[in-house]
Amino acid sequence: MVTSRDGGTSMPPYAGLNLGDHVGDDPEAVSVNRRLLASRVGRPVQFMRQVHGAQVSLVRAPGPPPEADAMVTDAAGVALAVLVADCVPVMFESPAAVGVAHAGRQGMAAGVLAATLKIFDELGVDRSSIDVTLGPAICGRCYEVPADMRADVQRRVPGSGSETRAGTPALDLRAGLRAQLATAGVGRVVLSDRCSAESGDLYSYRRDGRTGRFAGLAWLP
Repeated sequence: MVTSRDGGTSMPPYAGLNLGDHVGDDPEAVSVNRRLLASRVGRPVQFMRQVHGAQVSLVRAPGPPPEADAMVTDAAGVALAVLVADCVPVMFESPAAVGVAHAGRQGMAAGVLAATLKIFDELGVDRSSIDVTLGPAICGRCYEVPADMRADVQRRVPGSGSETRAGTPALDLRAGLRAQLATAGVGRVVLSDRCSAESGDLYSYRRDGRTGRFAGLAWLP
């Protein structure tokens, strides 16, 4: 599941269902928005303090947000949430366990997907049973970066290099992540074609600067 800006109580520039409590929004509005989300999914929602790396936390009950960029659970009593505003929300779903990961440029290059799948391995989950969704994110035509940055990321994550519509250097995060997953042995990869910078119903840091965060979620039934 992926949220949007629809609904919610936040005021501009966060207008809508902003779920980020670290972006300068009114804390009470964020709390209300998070309660609305929990009501919608029918269970507590576990957030994390995202650090743009590859640290993974195993969560089995709601609690304080762990410092991590991915979470995995094999418990049915909690929904896991990853917050984004251009980075890729990655959702892992299998009959035995689910997970979410925050995959921006740094996390992708650091191997956040591989680190998350390692936790599934440790839980005894067959990778072929895991479906992975790469949710809405900034596209390779909008994510302009310096040429040396593109070269460095492309070297570490083949397939991630791209060009903007103007022909300038760019990164395609979902293409890079899909390339990483191609050799990971997961069951299926679903790729959203929505660009956060081009979709007004999604938050985008690149487009708006000061803005909110939408979420990708996963939970066991």
